[in-house]
Amino acid sequence: MPSVLIVPRGRPFRPYELRPWLELPDRYQVSYMLTGPDRFPSLDGLRVVPARTLRELLPNGPIGELAAIALGDRYISAKDAFARADIVHAGELSFWGGAEAARRRRRYGFRLVQTVGETLPLLAAYRNRHARRFREQVLAETDLYLTSTERAALALEIEGIPPERIAVCPPGIDATRFSTPPSTQRPAVHTIISPGRLVWEKGHHDILRALALLHRGMIRTPAGETVRPRLRIIGSGHEESRLRAHAAELGLSDAVEILSVAHEEMPAVYAEASAMVLASQSSATAQLNPYGIPHAFWEEQFGWVLAEAMATSLAIIATTSGAIPEVVRGTPVELVAAGDWPAIARALAAGPLARPPGARVSYPEAILRRYSSSAAAERLTAAYDRLLAA
Repeated sequence: MPSVLIVPRGRPFRPYELRPWLELPDRYQVSYMLTGPDRFPSLDGLRVVPARTLRELLPNGPIGELAAIALGDRYISAKDAFARADIVHAGELSFWGGAEAARRRRRYGFRLVQTVGETLPLLAAYRNRHARRFREQVLAETDLYLTSTERAALALEIEGIPPERIAVCPPGIDATRFSTPPSTQRPAVHTIISPGRLVWEKGHHDILRALALLHRGMIRTPAGETVRPRLRIIGSGHEESRLRAHAAELGLSDAVEILSVAHEEMPAVYAEASAMVLASQSSATAQLNPYGIPHAFWEEQFGWVLAEAMATSLAIIATTSGAIPEVVRGTPVELVAAGDWPAIARALAAGPLARPPGARVSYPEAILRRYSSSAAAERLTAAYDRLLAA
C-alpha cells in the first residue's frame, strides 16, 4: 500500500485542513507530521508522526523567535518517516517545511508534492534570505504542484514552473456539517460576522468604518431605513487592542464583539448571522525595513470562510483581493474593491440588511460540490495516482 506523508509548511496543522485526506481511498496509507507544543488531537484514520524542530529547543519568547529567524528552522527528528514515504506532500515555495522535504527527496527517493496557495510571484527579489534558499530547493526537487486556485497556478508559471507540473486542486470543507445548520430560531436582529486573523490585511478595520456609516444613518436600505446591525469579529491576533480602540472612537463599542471561536462552533456562528464580510486587502508596501528584508507581501489566497459561508447559504460581501473573485465566480457574492469601506456599507444596506435578519441565499450546487472535502479527496487521489504511474 503506497504511503503518503503530509508535512506542514511550518506551523502545526489545524484539523479541518486535513479533512480531505480522511476521505482518500483505502489503497493509500496516510500519515501527517505533527510538530510544536500546540498539538491538536489525532484524527481517526490518519497516522500521527511526532517530530521535533529546532525551534522547540530554543527559548520561548522574542529571543527564541529571533534565533529561529537567524538560524532557520528545521526538523531534528522524523528521518524514518521520510524514509518510509512513497509520496511526501508539503506546501509553498518559501516555507522551511516544504524546503526540508525537498532537501530529503533524493536521499530517500519519494515523490514530492507541494500545495501552493501563494498568488503573488515574488521570485527572489521580494523574498528574504531564508525564503530565497527555500524557494530554490523546492523548485529543484518538486515533482508536482497542486495550487489552491488558478491565480496561484499563474504565479507558479511566472516563477518558472512548466504548466504540465501544475494542477489546480482547491481545498475542501466538511460540507455536510456546514450545510446542516444547528436548530436555532431565526435571529431577531441583524448580525454581521467578520472571521479571520486579527491582522491588518484581513480588513476588520474597514468593516468597523462601514458599520459606523450604517449606525449613523449615512447609508440606508432601499426603503430609506436606518439599520444598526451588530458586528462579531471572530479571530485572534495582535490587532485586537487597536480594533477595540477604533470601535470605541467610532462609538460602536456596544455593537461590536471580538472573540475567538472553536472551529467546531462555526456552523452555529454562520447560522445566527445575516451576512459575512471578508474585507481582505493586500499587505504589500514595497518598503524595506532597516535590515533589508521586505515587509510581508500577501493577498487573499483562497478564503476558507468563503466555502464555509456558502455551504451555510449565508450572504457574503467580499473584496476583490487576490483569489477571492475566482473562488466565488458564478455565485451571488457581492464584490467590492479592497479598502472601499463605503462600498461595504452600501452592499450590506442594499442586500442582507434589506431582508429579514438571518435570511438565507442560494448558491449553485456545482460550486458547493467543488469546495467539499469529497471533491478535494478525488483531486488528491488523481494527483497521487498520476505520480505513482509516472
